[in-house]
Amino acid sequence: MYVRNNLRLRVIWKFAWRSVILYTVYSTVVCYLYGPLQLRSLDIPWQPVATLGTAVAFYIGFKNNGSYDRFWEGRKLWGGIVNYSRSWAIQALEYVTSVVDAPGVNAPGASAEELTHWHQRLVYRQVAWVNAVCLHLRRQPELWDTAVAPYLDHDESERMRHYRNAPAQLLRQQAADMRVLREERGLLNDFQHVTMVDTLRELYNLQGGCERIKNTPFPRQYAYFSYLFVQIFSFLLPLGLIGEFEKMGPSHFWLTVPFSVLVAWVFNTIEAVGHFSENPFENEMNDVPMTAICRSIEIDLREMMGETKLPPPLKPVDDVLY
Repeated sequence: MYVRNNLRLRVIWKFAWRSVILYTVYSTVVCYLYGPLQLRSLDIPWQPVATLGTAVAFYIGFKNNGSYDRFWEGRKLWGGIVNYSRSWAIQALEYVTSVVDAPGVNAPGASAEELTHWHQRLVYRQVAWVNAVCLHLRRQPELWDTAVAPYLDHDESERMRHYRNAPAQLLRQQAADMRVLREERGLLNDFQHVTMVDTLRELYNLQGGCERIKNTPFPRQYAYFSYLFVQIFSFLLPLGLIGEFEKMGPSHFWLTVPFSVLVAWVFNTIEAVGHFSENPFENEMNDVPMTAICRSIEIDLREMMGETKLPPPLKPVDDVLY
């Protein structure tokens, strides 16, 4: 996610240079054919070009609204992941505290060391889960050893990494541990167990929402025709402008070059903004900063456990927070 208030010129040029060069060359050729070579048939009425431009503006505006909705939904889903991760940590730390009245369970009790073990196991697995969701959405399984494995037991990590949907299996393991805590250790009563299951269900829903966006591409009919219509308008633009500028005086038709390039760049930029917002989980500069969110969750959860040696929050790299 780009975090600087104003885009740097190099960032603008990075996305604009191809279209600027293309339309500069094209408009120059049109003007050369129209003026020095006297190919006056290139001149077309401005009115239909303007009408087409209005229609294209409405169309790409509609597409951009849909693209932004996908980005904003993705950001809201990760906001939910932050909140429910904190809720899970609170429940793990405050519910798993001592022997409770669990019908049918005859447990000897839990030592402070055992309670610490369960706290770390449940909370660290949640940290592993959020990082696993991030890798799952970005299709980066090669980062498992650095992003997920440090928060799991070695055997569990090796088992989980081979699943097609490791985050779902990590939540499944959380549920299995809760069953042990309730049925075998007597450290959860029925109410606490149900409450924590509800939290797991919400985490599954949030993961599923992210997967829905990831696995459902933006409708191609909107994305493709938006691009196509912008290109048609951009190539017709100098043909409609050249006659209008010639009315201003001899050689004024050369003004077609800068003005057609400017208008074409604006339309192409608007279309590109929508294109870059379609898929918010691709680890690009305008995407949801999942890595930074995962680090924030880790800091919050480990601090809840009383840890003091915490990793620092991630900082933007070249004005981009990943």
